This record gives sequence, C-alpha cells and structure tokens, in this order.
Amino acid sequence: MANKVTNKEPYQQAYYPPAPTGFTKSMRTSVIWQFFRFIVINLKMLKLMSKSHH
Repeated sequence: MANKVTNKEPYQQAYYPPAPTGFTKSMRTSVIWQFFRFIVINLKMLKLMSKSHH
C-alpha cells in the first residue's frame, strides 16, 4: 500500500521553516557571543583531548 502525503502544496504554511526571532538574530551577529562560544567549544575540545591522551 502506498503512503499518502497530505502536505504536497509547496506554498502551505507547514512548508516553510520558522523565522528566527530578533533575539536569535542578535545572538548570531554578536561578536562577543561568538567569541564566548568559541572559547567554550575550544575548552570542551581540550577536555576531550586531555582524556584521550593519558
């Protein structure tokens, strides 16, 4: 039996992804926030590498 797809229309509301909020846009463009995330990710990588090299 073939499965029926109910949302075939490409211009229905469910077809589009949600738009980012103003807060999300500001966090994506904030250099300070990006620098903070860069440091956090690097610390996580260092922690992971230090556990693997005993």
